[in-house]
Amino acid sequence: MLTREEIIKLFTDTGVLKTGHFLLTSGRHSDRYMQCAQLLQYPDAAEKVCRELAQKFKGMDIQTVIGPAVGCILVSYEVARALKARSIFAERENGVMTLRRGFTLKPGEKVLVVEDVVTTGGSVKEVIDLTKAYGADVLAVGALVDRSGGRVDFGVPAHYLLELEIKSYLPEECPLCKQGIPAVKPGSRK
Repeated sequence: MLTREEIIKLFTDTGVLKTGHFLLTSGRHSDRYMQCAQLLQYPDAAEKVCRELAQKFKGMDIQTVIGPAVGCILVSYEVARALKARSIFAERENGVMTLRRGFTLKPGEKVLVVEDVVTTGGSVKEVIDLTKAYGADVLAVGALVDRSGGRVDFGVPAHYLLELEIKSYLPEECPLCKQGIPAVKPGSRK
């Protein structure tokens, strides 16, 4: 079992946890940013953290693990491998989360929704709604990092590998802006 300190060290060593002045997808600003793709480029590290996350769902008889593309394709795959389940991913098509590439879910199928980093929970909620539209049962949500401070409620149990509250600010309240430090947009969404 990985300790909190070991997880933070692994995230720091692989470039997941960044410090600076960041413009978040939400429009808010922060002095720290999580980019889990940095960890996922190292198969041994990805397997280790996803196996650890999967342990939180042992005994739930998960049949399928699903996550939003692109960021959670590898998380879904590695968690599913550890749980001996199927792995699929949802994609946005015309701004709507959908199943493509022949993926489908069956009514009553037991599903775990995974995410790399939960901030507002928006993408996870979209995947939950999509999953329920197929009649599948969402049993739980799992994420590598919860940076919401535990404020997101998915309506099902949620378990995280690491809970790390990262403050964010409205642009007009941002202390880094007031210091004249330029913000960068590090994420993948435009």
